[in-house]
Amino acid sequence: MSKLTETFTNVFKIQELRERLLFTAVLLIIVRIGSHITLPGVDAILLADTIKKSSANTLFGLYDLFVGGAFSNAAVFALGIMPYISASIVIQLLGAVWPYFAKLQKEGEEGRKKITQYTRYGTVLVSMLQAWGVAVKLVHTAPGGVPIVPAAVQGIGFYLSTMIILTTGTVFMMWLGEQITERGIGNGISLIIFIGIVARFPHAILDEFQLVAGQTRNIIVEIVIFVAMAFIVAGVVLVTQGTRRIPVQYAKRVVGRKVYGGVTQYIPLRVNTAGVMPIIFAQAIMFIPQIVFSFFPDSEFMQTLNTDWFGYSSWSYSFIYALMIIFFTYFYTAIAFNPKDVADNMKKQGGFIPGIRPGNHTAEYVDNILTKITLPGSIFLAIIAILPTGMMRLGVTPSFASFFGGTSLLIVVGVALDTLQQVESHLLMRHYDGFMKSGKLRGRR
Repeated sequence: MSKLTETFTNVFKIQELRERLLFTAVLLIIVRIGSHITLPGVDAILLADTIKKSSANTLFGLYDLFVGGAFSNAAVFALGIMPYISASIVIQLLGAVWPYFAKLQKEGEEGRKKITQYTRYGTVLVSMLQAWGVAVKLVHTAPGGVPIVPAAVQGIGFYLSTMIILTTGTVFMMWLGEQITERGIGNGISLIIFIGIVARFPHAILDEFQLVAGQTRNIIVEIVIFVAMAFIVAGVVLVTQGTRRIPVQYAKRVVGRKVYGGVTQYIPLRVNTAGVMPIIFAQAIMFIPQIVFSFFPDSEFMQTLNTDWFGYSSWSYSFIYALMIIFFTYFYTAIAFNPKDVADNMKKQGGFIPGIRPGNHTAEYVDNILTKITLPGSIFLAIIAILPTGMMRLGVTPSFASFFGGTSLLIVVGVALDTLQQVESHLLMRHYDGFMKSGKLRGRR
C-alpha cells in the first residue's frame, strides 16, 4: 500500500502531468454537467420515469448508459459522442473501398487533417439525423396519455431547436474530446464514454441493493453474481493484455571498431490489438436502426421489426452484434498493425525471424499468426458484449447487467488501462516508478 501511495504522490510531483490530469478532470466535469441540462419544452421527470420502466432492458437503455444518463434526462448532451464515432467508422470504411480516402490515409499529417475535417462534417450530419429522430420520439411518447412534450410546445420550432441544441452538444463534446487527447491525458473520446458509464455505477449497485433489501433476491445469489463478475473482470484484463511474442534475430554487423546486432528481440502481438474500439464501433452501428425506426412511431411494421429483429433482448440482435464485433476486431487490427511495414523495418535493420525469409515471407508469417490469435480474441469480445442479455434473462437488473456484464465493463477496463499506461510513461520519463512496473531505474544510479 505504501508503494501505491508513493506512486500517487509522484504523479502530482510532475508539473506537466499534474496539469494534464487537472485539465482532463475539469473537461470531464463539464461533460457531466451538460448531461443534466434538460432540453427546453421537455418534462424530464416524466421522461426519466418512462425510460426507466419501458426502456431499461432495451437498446435505448444501453444508449443511456453510454451517455451517462443524459438520454433519460433529455439533456443537451443526450446524443453523447456516438455520432462522432459513427462518422469515424464511415470514413475509415471509405478508406478501404474509395481510393481518394485510401490516399489520404497514406499522406501523413496532411492527410490526417483532411480526414479529421471530413469526420467533423460527418458528425454534424449524423447528429442532425439522430437529433430529428430523438425529437420525433419525444413528441410521440405519452405514458398514460400525458405527453412528455406538451401540445403547446410541439411544432416545427421544437424540432428545429432540438436538432440545433443536440447537434451543438455533440460537436462541443467532440471538441472537448480532442482537447483532452491533445492537452490532457488519455484518449478524449474514450474517456468521455468511460465517465458516462462510471457515472451509472451507483445506480447499478442501488438497484441490486433494493432487490436484496426487499427480499426479492437472496443474498447468496447476489454474492454468486459478484463472484462471477470478478471472473469476468479477470477475463477482460487477460484478453486486453495477452500477447504472443515472435523472436527476431539481428545479424552481427561490424562498423569500424563497433559491433552491432547479434541479439534476439521479440515482436509482441496482442491477442486484442484493437482494444475496445470494435465494441464501440459495433455499438454505434447498432444504434442506427433504432434511430431510423424512431422516425416511424405509427408504423406497426417498423415497430415489429424493431422489437423482433433489432430489440436489445432478441437473439437476432445478439447474433448481428457479435458478427459486427468480430468484423471490426479484424478491421481495426488491420489499421493499427501492418505486417508489411513491420517486415520492411526488420529487413532494413538487418533483422529476420529464424526459419523465415525476410520481406514478403516475413509479412505473411506475421499476418498469419496475427490472424490466428485475433480470432479467439474477437470471439471473446463478442461473448462478453452479448453477455448482459443472457444475464437479464436470468433475472439480473438491466442496469447491473449492462454495467458489469460485458460492453461497459470492457470499455471501462480497457480505457482505464490505456490511461494508466500513459500516466506510467510520464512517470518513467522522469525516472519515477510507475503503477505497473517497479524496480530501480537507470536515472537513479
